[in-house]
Amino acid sequence: MAIDEGKLNELLGQFVTDLGGAFHAVSAVIGDRLGLYRALQATMPATPAEVASAAGAGERYVREWLSGQAAGGYVSYDPRADRFHLTEEQEFALAWPDGMQTAAAFHIPVAVARNVDAVTEAIRTGRGFGWHEHDTSLYEGTERFFRPGYVANLLSSWIPALDGVEERLRAGAKVADVGCGHGASTLLIAESYPESDVIGFDYHGPSIEQARKRASEAGLGTRVSFEVASAAGFPGTGYDLVAIFDALHDMPDPLGAAKHIRAALRPDGTFLLVEPFANDRLEDNLNPVGRLYYGASTTVCVAHSMTAEPRTALGAQAGEARLTELLREAGFTRVRRATETPFNIILEARP
Repeated sequence: MAIDEGKLNELLGQFVTDLGGAFHAVSAVIGDRLGLYRALQATMPATPAEVASAAGAGERYVREWLSGQAAGGYVSYDPRADRFHLTEEQEFALAWPDGMQTAAAFHIPVAVARNVDAVTEAIRTGRGFGWHEHDTSLYEGTERFFRPGYVANLLSSWIPALDGVEERLRAGAKVADVGCGHGASTLLIAESYPESDVIGFDYHGPSIEQARKRASEAGLGTRVSFEVASAAGFPGTGYDLVAIFDALHDMPDPLGAAKHIRAALRPDGTFLLVEPFANDRLEDNLNPVGRLYYGASTTVCVAHSMTAEPRTALGAQAGEARLTELLREAGFTRVRRATETPFNIILEARP
């Protein structure tokens, strides 16, 4: 073997970063669960003992946790004062309840790891591993990972980018949020457009129960409803707007779902499809965002899509061209990219 030492060292450097990141995922979940980021925010600049006291955790563990977080750039350390603190950016990303909640995203890979043997066997045999088979922390992590993006963009950018939809929602529209999970997107629409009739559908019963609980807690129980139903079989017709947020690519039969949505829409209705950002060529997705989505897609998205026929397995990096092709095959005559973010493509499809 003719090994280039420089290239080998570069690869090993990436390995060290990734291995440290794997442990950081566990550390971030622990910090999120114990409220360590919020405890630091409340006491900073703080010693490990002060953070531990505020969080009700063991000081020696917290000292090690803070040191690791500082090494990873998630908290800051002042060696002169021997104290830890959060910058404003770190606060927004990690500690504020209405901030980005980035630590919550680490619940997703940690949840998958709890079933690594079963997922590995599914990949070996080519069978599926369903969303409903995962550890429940996956559902929490997924909601908390996506919700800040919906809060930041759905009402301010995505809906206004659709032709005439915002006006219709304000006047009173019939809306379905398909694959709604815990209802983060559904509740945002219902809260912002009180004249509209909004219903969320998901095949996963426990997620629907959680969505109903969230609606009740938010005082929206009379303005939004949730039902257990599949994307290719949810009830009702005459919808002004049907939306799917980051879920079509997970479905075993996304074409069947798109055809059902086409039939459920009014002739002048709109299908809002939000999917993970991806370029159409593999080589253009070989970047940090692509790595994140391909990793999640292998163990969660493709795995679920393989649970039933036709096992389409679009994957989280399907790209606009493939999605547009599918929508046109489903009967939509007008498909366009309404807008985008670094993490999402927003497509508008019309009958």
